[in-house]
Amino acid sequence: MVVDDHPLWRDGVARDLSERGFDVVATAGDAPSAVRIARAVRPAVVLMDLNLGEQSGVDATRLITAELSGTRVLVLSASGEHDDVLEAVKAGASGYLVKSASCEELVAAVNRTASGDAVFTAGLAGLVLGEYRRMAAAPDERDKPQLTERETEVLRLVAKGLTARQIATRLVISHRTVENHVQSTLRKLQLHNRVELARYAIEHGLDVDPEG
Repeated sequence: MVVDDHPLWRDGVARDLSERGFDVVATAGDAPSAVRIARAVRPAVVLMDLNLGEQSGVDATRLITAELSGTRVLVLSASGEHDDVLEAVKAGASGYLVKSASCEELVAAVNRTASGDAVFTAGLAGLVLGEYRRMAAAPDERDKPQLTERETEVLRLVAKGLTARQIATRLVISHRTVENHVQSTLRKLQLHNRVELARYAIEHGLDVDPEG
């Protein structure tokens, strides 16, 4: 299936692929049509342009790959901008080819995409691999324990060596409230006692006032 908002380009690509033995089951000129038609014909490969007007090819890619497990999207775009490439891949595209690619390169890319390979214009594969490495190395914020503002405040004071009563006086709250915050923090951090709690706080720089 070929998706592009320029009729001459879209028809030309569809014709070239047909002449080389591909079964071009459909074409579309905008994102909503692309998603609707893909749902109906379930193509093995969608050749997707990104610039499709109000709703982009990235939006269509995200919907198609989420709903049609047997369909792969190969982006064919005039843009070789890094942001466009990464957005397309994050949306589920299996590959990314720029429109300056030759017909032979396009044919090979469609075949490889249908076989399950990830296909990128020369120079773009390294970009995508580097981004995934960076994402893998970066801590996932969703996996971090989510402490409340008050729990963090109590944790900072524990790291400074204050007792529960001293913390209660400092924060103008009850001793029992301090203990509740400490127990809640221990559970969230999967720690066992105040010593481990203080060590955690120091290791994460919570013994230093954020204002310096």
